[in-house]
Amino acid sequence: MPPKIREMTANSTPSKAALRRFTLMLSGEDVLDELDSRVGPSQGLPHEQFLLGELVPLAPVLLLGQSTQYVDPAQVIACLQPVHLHATRDHLILMGQNQIDLTAEESNQLLKAALPFIEEDFQGSVLFHDRHYWFVPAGPFSSLATYSVDQAHGRNIDWWMPRDTDKDGIAKLWRKLQNEIQMLWHIGPVNEEREQRGMPSINSIWISGIGKLQDVQIPAVLNQSQRLIGAHPLMTGLAKLLSIPHQIDLDENNLAGVFAWLEQPKLVWSQLSAALHDKQLDELVIIDFPKGKVRERVFVAKDLNKKSWAFWKKSEPLTWKEISQA
Repeated sequence: MPPKIREMTANSTPSKAALRRFTLMLSGEDVLDELDSRVGPSQGLPHEQFLLGELVPLAPVLLLGQSTQYVDPAQVIACLQPVHLHATRDHLILMGQNQIDLTAEESNQLLKAALPFIEEDFQGSVLFHDRHYWFVPAGPFSSLATYSVDQAHGRNIDWWMPRDTDKDGIAKLWRKLQNEIQMLWHIGPVNEEREQRGMPSINSIWISGIGKLQDVQIPAVLNQSQRLIGAHPLMTGLAKLLSIPHQIDLDENNLAGVFAWLEQPKLVWSQLSAALHDKQLDELVIIDFPKGKVRERVFVAKDLNKKSWAFWKKSEPLTWKEISQA
């Protein structure tokens, strides 16, 4: 029999919650052919919307996960990130932060230079910063519609620049601050040294994730989980918010009750399928986002073998490629 398949909402409740279940979420992509040029792309990648709700308040969850300080659930927080915009013949492309090799010292120097501009325009002080993320109360920028670096990287930024929502002129205010910081960094020592090393310049700043903790809409499957697994810093913040353990790597001896979002899920497929066959798990749930829609598939041990009309032949196990592309 094929696995049970059903579309689900972020607040749907999986059945048979007492079973030993492992849930694996795959990353989703935008459905770009459905973009509406009048209103711009949808805020948040499908998996970001699934984990956080339609308002996608990434910044406060990331802040919660990366700092030990108290995060006011009612405070609107923005995430700022130093980035590189790559110039092509007719547009700019945002490079992902894993492509620019930014050091902690470089990030500190860039923030120190930009801090007076940030604090003046945001009308507040930076709450916390690390190498890749700087967090600040959103202040005048609270109403901006923004897109994460994960959503916008590798693409023409014309589509992904912040947009006004219920108040006009805020996006223009952001672009003015962005341009001021770009000019400041252009003549600064960080980029001079990076140029000498043949590294891409840090030539812009990106804003995203604006929102507050109380806007997070946790899906039922996370509320029912006992442990979160994954390297993305969003998982650390969600685990803190839910007051449950978090690990970066999979523990093959402790799989029941886990919700995982992994960078390379194919590497753990053999472990997970073996756990089903060996009755360490009763169910394996895979959540993915075909055409941007949430889909849940429930696998039991008998679902993991290919079905063949040749009944005398031994059935072969499904490969990860067959599972992920179904």
